[in-house]
Amino acid sequence: MSGPAPEASPSPYPLGLRLAGRRVVVVGGGAVATRRVPALLDAGADVLLVSPELTPALRAHADAGRLRWEPRRFAVGDLDGAWLVQVAVDDRAAAAAVSAAAAERRIFCVRADDRVAASAWTPAVTRHGPVTVAVLGGGDPHRARAVRDAVRTLLSARTGPRLTDSVAEGAPLNTAGRGGRVALVGAGPGDPELITVKGWRLLTEAEVVVADRLVPGLLLDELRSDVELVDASKIPYGPSRAQEEINRILVDRARAGKVVVRLKGGDPYVFGRGGEELLACAEAGVPVTVVPGVTSAIAVPGVAGVPVTHRAVAHEFTVVSGHVAPDSPASLVSWESLAGLRGTLVVLMGLKNLAAIAATLIAHGRPPTTPAVVIQEGTTATQRTLRSTLGAVAADVTAAGLRPPAIVVIGDVVTALTP
Repeated sequence: MSGPAPEASPSPYPLGLRLAGRRVVVVGGGAVATRRVPALLDAGADVLLVSPELTPALRAHADAGRLRWEPRRFAVGDLDGAWLVQVAVDDRAAAAAVSAAAAERRIFCVRADDRVAASAWTPAVTRHGPVTVAVLGGGDPHRARAVRDAVRTLLSARTGPRLTDSVAEGAPLNTAGRGGRVALVGAGPGDPELITVKGWRLLTEAEVVVADRLVPGLLLDELRSDVELVDASKIPYGPSRAQEEINRILVDRARAGKVVVRLKGGDPYVFGRGGEELLACAEAGVPVTVVPGVTSAIAVPGVAGVPVTHRAVAHEFTVVSGHVAPDSPASLVSWESLAGLRGTLVVLMGLKNLAAIAATLIAHGRPPTTPAVVIQEGTTATQRTLRSTLGAVAADVTAAGLRPPAIVVIGDVVTALTP
């Protein structure tokens, strides 16, 4: 004779928190926090991040003044004035201490390490314009994500990945019976909705995601909790050694049978190193899918009201990297030739060398009165736009305190749509 059925746990009460201007404490500075913080910032929360160390992506938020970072371990006083706590540490004892302190102060606490011990859960979320859908799966995150993905497909009015019984049980999409593989996916210039439908679909299938610092943070927030997230900007060594390590991670994880997405800001091949990653995988016999991304070179000026070409104004545009100074022996750019062109010049990664770039172009014939615009963090909520001229733009950028990432556009198209 069977015993009495166990009591079902009470259902959680769904609630949309309006966090704009309200203090949220995040404890931990690793991969989980990297995924959760962008959504809090997007909600306008006053984020206090407490952790001895941060990932480069979180450090970029701190350096930009979007959050306050306390580089130490958690102290009870950190909860003063808090409305919500997110605990994102692996140390269960430390997480339990934060949770207990929050409970004493009647502050809701989300715990990445223990959903049962938490007083609040983060739902599986999808965003479609002004619509945000949050799904709770009764404590089963796999079920929540499966429903979330189905809703997202309906909202986008497109045919997305077919949900199978195995998805509801927590298996990745479409991976049964298939070997490891790599997808090089362009994430777009910053707005998470600018990733392609195919790029997003591959993210839903991923078991490993290797992400650049500039990928939209809200995309990482939608990853399954069991996805291994590798912050590519945190890999040690110099630039060339770091790239070798990224290549090794892609190959090793794929050879272990994993579905790997290399998520890159913009397009994988536009001043990225997607070509090197593809070659490394090809040499190792790992199949690779390349998913183009919306490049900031065109998208960011467009969002700022600057078409890179315009009838009777510009019939050409040139995209160039400005990370190497014009007078450096390492430069591969013929700035003298660019100065003689009549079309649009788009400079990526050129803020540090902007004064030298402008002086070189002027020295070789480009008029100092040529219109110029600098767009910082284009397509994001923190976008800033500065309009100037070639002769004054470097000084204006310094005075305005603009910082990378930023796009510089030089040419008559800058004023083509100005009334």
